[in-house]
Amino acid sequence: MRYKNPVIKGFYPDPSVCAANGKYYLAASSFQYFPGVPLFESDDLVNWVHTGYALTRSEQVMLDRINSSGGVFAPTLRFNNGRFYMVTTNDTTHQNFYVWTDDIYGEWSDPVYVDQGGIDPSLLFDDGRVYFISNGSDDFGESGVVQCEIDICTGRKLTPSRCIWKGSGGRFLESPHMYKINGRYYLMAAEGGTEYGHMITYARSDSPWGSFDNYPLNPVLTNRNKAPYIIQGIGHGDLIQDKNGEWHILCLGFRQMHRWMPFHHLGRETFLIPVKFGEDGWFTAGNDGTCDEEYEINGSFTQNEKRSYTFENMLWNVDWQYLRKPHPENYIFDKNSITLKGTDITLNDTDSPTFICTHQRDFCFELKAKITVDSAGSPDGSVPEAGITIYHDETEHYDICIKHEVAGYYAALMLNIGGINHEQNATGITPHSSLDIVIKADNYGYTFFAGGHELGHGASKYLSSEVCGGFTGTVIGLYAVGGVTATFSDLVIKYNQ
Repeated sequence: MRYKNPVIKGFYPDPSVCAANGKYYLAASSFQYFPGVPLFESDDLVNWVHTGYALTRSEQVMLDRINSSGGVFAPTLRFNNGRFYMVTTNDTTHQNFYVWTDDIYGEWSDPVYVDQGGIDPSLLFDDGRVYFISNGSDDFGESGVVQCEIDICTGRKLTPSRCIWKGSGGRFLESPHMYKINGRYYLMAAEGGTEYGHMITYARSDSPWGSFDNYPLNPVLTNRNKAPYIIQGIGHGDLIQDKNGEWHILCLGFRQMHRWMPFHHLGRETFLIPVKFGEDGWFTAGNDGTCDEEYEINGSFTQNEKRSYTFENMLWNVDWQYLRKPHPENYIFDKNSITLKGTDITLNDTDSPTFICTHQRDFCFELKAKITVDSAGSPDGSVPEAGITIYHDETEHYDICIKHEVAGYYAALMLNIGGINHEQNATGITPHSSLDIVIKADNYGYTFFAGGHELGHGASKYLSSEVCGGFTGTVIGLYAVGGVTATFSDLVIKYNQ
């Protein structure tokens, strides 16, 4: 059967995958968004259903006022003796920890901390031992892929942390995962930085402590020289064997807005690449060591893709996230609508405004929604507003909103780029306090309409990682600021084929 990449669209980077109970489970990074670490389930590695999150309680992870692209980095998901483990880093607090659950659809444990530094931690369960692996510096000051043995019940180190591999020579060694396959230990990692030079490399050994021999043809997978090509940044992957005994890598990558325009704003997405082991025990990936848009693999499946999103067919506790540490009292949920209570925290602050978002999943879409506001004035004197934002971070976002001043209500388009906050256009709607909003998006930008009037356009590239920096992608957010209560209804986000 044939499938198309990416298999999970939108800002879901650093995928880690495991098999359990006849299914496959995947975790991805979440950074400053809460709940943290989105979880997916699949029967075939191609069709993935978002089922929930591993970090659903504020006491599990510190996100209060953290920097954008800080917070929760690069989880690893593993299954052992009937129990799931998710290990990750809070890069802002520089802590590695794991949580566990016996029911992946239920709550996860409180965090168990491990006294080993670095980022991108991983676990290997092997013959009754548990190895904790990350990249950083070991107990003797040597940097590279670092490993110790731990007590999985307490996180206590049973051995000193020791550097076991320094990579193949690329910069920014990260994402170490170790596997025991046919009696050998394979250590796979990413190098080159999670940009256009990204790549997957690996080595193998007869012992989990090394020494490790590099794959002679490293990197095993990269799109760094595949140009002009829309898929770039391939790297940071996890290896999985399917039910037919065949192997695959699930990894991150990104899609440029156009083959000749090196900007990406959807974030790093999840791609699936077939893997083949040779008689010599080394494996290759893809057709030629690169990631293609389509592959043919064994199996009986139809690749399905949801193209229309509404309040009715989305789940508030699955499809939506908040910024940092949310204030639940400011959100009132209904099956067909949501009501937001604004505070003095704005989208430009490194804090948690009244804001709830869903990830942008493809370049082209049309969004329609109705906003109804009730403004009681703002306690700090600012202009109360509520609207819909195409959001990358606190300094780069496009907002279409209703504002309230003494003269009444009006619709406005705010273009916020590099900390410059510009009111692009406005139209009076006095005395009405409700507004129909339309946003039309393509590869190159967003066009905004309010009450049937076109308010302006914002270019995609100014919301791209190349401009904004960081590790996240664009999200579609609903927000309220100041002394305003806003109800959002009739939401439809329809992605074009």
